[in-house]
Amino acid sequence: MAGGGAAVKATAAGRGAVCIVVAGDRGTGKSSLIVTAAADTFPVNVPPLLPPTRLPDDMYPDRVPVTIIDTSSSLENRGKLAEELKRADAVVLTYACDQPATLDRLSTFWLPELRRLEVRVPVIVVGCKLDLRDEQHPLSLEQVMSPIMQQFREIETCIECSALKQIQIPEVFYYSQKAVLHPTAPLFDQEAQTLKPRCVRALKRIFILCDHDRDGALSDAELNDFQVKCFNAPLQPSEIVGVKRVVQEKLPEGVNDRGLTLTGFLFLHALFIEKGRLETTWTVLRKFGYNNEIRLRDDLLPPPIKRAPDQSVELSSEAVDFLRGIFLLFDIDGDGALKPAELEDLFSTAPESPWDEAPYKDAAEKTALGGLSLDGFLSEWALMTLLDPIRSVENLIYVGYAGDPSSAIRITRRRRLERKKQQSERTVFQCFVFGPTKAGKSALLNSFTGRPFSDIYTSTSEERYAVNVVDQPGGTKKTLILREIPEDGVKKLLSNRDSLAACDIAVFLHDSSDEFSWKRATELLLEVASHGEETGNEVPCLLVAAKDDLDPFPTEIQDSTRVSQDMGIEAPIPLSTRLGDFNNVFRRIVSAAEHPHLSIPETEAGRSRKQYHRLINRSLMFVSVGAAVAIVGLAAYRVYAARKNASS
Repeated sequence: MAGGGAAVKATAAGRGAVCIVVAGDRGTGKSSLIVTAAADTFPVNVPPLLPPTRLPDDMYPDRVPVTIIDTSSSLENRGKLAEELKRADAVVLTYACDQPATLDRLSTFWLPELRRLEVRVPVIVVGCKLDLRDEQHPLSLEQVMSPIMQQFREIETCIECSALKQIQIPEVFYYSQKAVLHPTAPLFDQEAQTLKPRCVRALKRIFILCDHDRDGALSDAELNDFQVKCFNAPLQPSEIVGVKRVVQEKLPEGVNDRGLTLTGFLFLHALFIEKGRLETTWTVLRKFGYNNEIRLRDDLLPPPIKRAPDQSVELSSEAVDFLRGIFLLFDIDGDGALKPAELEDLFSTAPESPWDEAPYKDAAEKTALGGLSLDGFLSEWALMTLLDPIRSVENLIYVGYAGDPSSAIRITRRRRLERKKQQSERTVFQCFVFGPTKAGKSALLNSFTGRPFSDIYTSTSEERYAVNVVDQPGGTKKTLILREIPEDGVKKLLSNRDSLAACDIAVFLHDSSDEFSWKRATELLLEVASHGEETGNEVPCLLVAAKDDLDPFPTEIQDSTRVSQDMGIEAPIPLSTRLGDFNNVFRRIVSAAEHPHLSIPETEAGRSRKQYHRLINRSLMFVSVGAAVAIVGLAAYRVYAARKNASS
């Protein structure tokens, strides 16, 4: 594996120019450093502040234009300095080798200031005026900088130079440019001296893509194909032998009788980085579509999805079939579930496991051993596709989806159109779960994902999701996503005009033993129904009487019957999560969502509004009919008058 001119071009691709800002205390040699680098000669007279300086394009192998920005450290120019630092691709911090106080200022002012300004770019520390350093008390650069670099990990490298003697001046900006084009931080942990996890995962994916025969090793032919793809030049047989010999000497398990193993492949890249050849690893990563964050570039993903607020995104049948195959491939023990270790292996070629954090963590049903069944696995993908479709496609690619990324997802029909057609074609339904505190919302979500009932109450302050597959009559399967809305989050939700556009059905829970809980649930129902009527985003609604194992409050039956009849929806569905009696509630939720024109509550204001519109339409109809009669009458009179005149 060797880099060359092609590697340089590949790694620099996509970067139009590099902006390097030089900062440091007054008198540390900033301006002299810049002029000497640009003009290749030491200046006799240097102005206090230089204009932006562009280095010759051919000064460095990457041929990426470099512009250097000089700065003033005076108090009156502090605002301008902050602006320049925030626009920088890299920052050069200078100190004077003959002034120890300027070195101390790096850790007491300059580096903390960069953090305060949230400047997150590579930092190169440069000791200027090397020719003036006191040689009676010599200290190596490593001794001087090691404590500072331990404290400030953003420092990419350190170098000493002399503008007067022209010692290591070009190297200062070469390392600065290299830190931008081939940064160390995303790839390598300097302290642990190991590749970073995200880099390992990306290289593992690349290894698998290049292992065409899937035998766990890169043969000589596969290594050569890899070299040609990344560096546009083949490897000679002697070079392949040499590469494998280097690996085998240091890491015997890095090579086997079939070729270079994944362990050996990773070792080679760690070796390149340790030797300062970061451009080799970056060339490989960028050739396979990775950006500086070691994620796939945006141009390899579907463009931003244009859709109406009441349209959602689902996986295509092609993507679902692919996921079924991947599930079987990684279900090593064939027990019908992906254990945590198997799931981690599946996502080991992604930057990280996408389901380790909310809202995906614990959103799907787990087996007794903490694994995911096929339904649970597909449910998690359905949830991710609904909430973040581009991220879902990105992760599909990481785990091996080779089709057109845009073919992995489909945009559903608009909900308004589905209400008119009185039928939904969706395979994934989102249900908003409303209800007062302690009504049993969380218990409903927990039961949906197979979690046991608990008497211990835990308040839910943030929205959470639960997702599962629901078997419908006739053998069809639909994916249902429950989204719990905390009571104090309803106002914020409804402050957005289109908040209900994403909702296929809403469920309103109340504690059937608590009259106040019932009243609050009906208030929430009224708020949601009114919002839907005002915005045109009416949604089917179901009432659920939770805690049916407790005695109901005295007027529960009469009150619920009255509200159901007044608003034109079904009577509350009783259930008890404690007893495990769910009364087919999840199937009934899906059934109501499949018929979006039914179960839509009607408020008094909505009813009056409809009557008003009907009255207006009827009046317009009468006016239209009257006008038509008048026009016909006038025409008939004109015909009669014309005939009369003709006969006379």
